[in-house]
Amino acid sequence: MIRGVLAFLLCLLAMPAASASEADTTVYFLNIAPGAQIYELEGHSAIAVDIKGRQPAVYNFGVFDFDAPNFVYRFVKGETDYMAVCQPMEPFVRYYRSCGRKISAHELALDPAQKRRLLDLLETNVLPQNRTYRYNYVKDNCATRPLRAVELALGDSIILGPAPFEANSFPRHTFRNIMRHYHANYPWYQFGIDLALGSGIDYELSRREMAFAPAELDGMLPVAKAGGKPVVRKSFVLSGYDVSDPREAPTPWYAAPEFVCWAFFAFTLVLTLRDIRRRKVTRWFDCAYFALLGLTGCLLAFLIFVSVHEATSPNWLFAWLNPLCLIPAVFIWIKKAKAFLMCYQITNFAVLLALCACWYFLPQSANPAFAPLIGAEMLRSFSYILISRYKK
Repeated sequence: MIRGVLAFLLCLLAMPAASASEADTTVYFLNIAPGAQIYELEGHSAIAVDIKGRQPAVYNFGVFDFDAPNFVYRFVKGETDYMAVCQPMEPFVRYYRSCGRKISAHELALDPAQKRRLLDLLETNVLPQNRTYRYNYVKDNCATRPLRAVELALGDSIILGPAPFEANSFPRHTFRNIMRHYHANYPWYQFGIDLALGSGIDYELSRREMAFAPAELDGMLPVAKAGGKPVVRKSFVLSGYDVSDPREAPTPWYAAPEFVCWAFFAFTLVLTLRDIRRRKVTRWFDCAYFALLGLTGCLLAFLIFVSVHEATSPNWLFAWLNPLCLIPAVFIWIKKAKAFLMCYQITNFAVLLALCACWYFLPQSANPAFAPLIGAEMLRSFSYILISRYKK
């Protein structure tokens, strides 16, 4: 009984100390502006904790090791592991300041109990056994993780304010369109994303889903509410741009995918007309082009059927880019395979024609640069069919 009384008294003595600590604690939600690297184009988020008498710390959910074994393969396969770490705030801020990236700070309006819950959650997340998590580019990343931690600490759902993206000219608010907005100066990177990711990123998003991009979340937090109360007490710029915008300058029009692909289509058209006029297929061109399409199709097949990325399947581009494109690359050199190759080209032309006719009604948005590439393939299939019939 005496031990129980002593334990109770110790708890009473500890409570004021804990309350004082929480009263002297300020928590900030940090949003960092986009950077120059492709993995920085939507920005970055973290949570900063400033406890009086201690060095301010940052809980960062966006740490990864590029030198880890098989990192690139695992990234493509969808098995990318990120880590949550706690690090001193001063070098964290200094690094982004040196990169010329603005840091916005949002002081969270938390009561002592909510601060305690949040700190417990953050500390649990950075424990060695918990800190590694399976990263998802749009569903579970450096912005959604800390936002969810704040929501759990509040004990209520966060209703975010309007996203900056809602004011732009894109007709639909989808993952793909938000990416296109932030990747405007990196068109070849977006070209690759449009190639690799299927219709899973083309549905209309809720505001909460739009918060996958830290740059969007930065504009949504100041007016966010939970349980009818503001989530943020005040917002301010912790660090402005020390240098010019770190992102690359816009890609020149003549180096952008759309112009390059249309230039390739023009070359293919001229070559095809020449082939039809002289009634002879330019085999080296067909071999090279269909081999490129087939190899890209093999990568697409890997993403669709092997990768665990949820956004890679279904991908309607598989009707255009698939391993079967390797058939003409090989069989165009075999005289005895002319009949088989003719059947393939007729089927391929019909499939591509159907894809073009139905594309407007499909649930997947295409990159404008794909049109001339599909057109070039259709020209080569059609020319082979026509020239083979001439010879026959």
